[in-house]
Amino acid sequence: MADATSLSLSKFTEAVNAAVKAAVQKHPKFKMDAPSAVAVSYLIRGIPVPEALVAHATVAETRAFAQDIASHLSASPALAAGAVRQVEAAIYSRGNHIIVGIPAAPEVLLER
Repeated sequence: MADATSLSLSKFTEAVNAAVKAAVQKHPKFKMDAPSAVAVSYLIRGIPVPEALVAHATVAETRAFAQDIASHLSASPALAAGAVRQVEAAIYSRGNHIIVGIPAAPEVLLER
């Protein structure tokens, strides 16, 4: 299968919203609304988790929540064209700011 060269941000956002909804059903401690933003950086594609939710969760619970989001994204028909392959969860934490999601595609990290 050829590597995808682009991805619709609206389809990615829809897939993230569906993934978060499914993960929240499995992890009631992370009861949150659909994300209003998707963080896109060189290291991670993900959503910010409200501090009030993370304050009462363990690292293992946060990782399980992130993994459910990543698994749902990997299986999303909207992303089935090869733009997102099976991935593991990624968690970015700095201070009280937590983002859960998936790592950036390796192609993004390659120096050209």
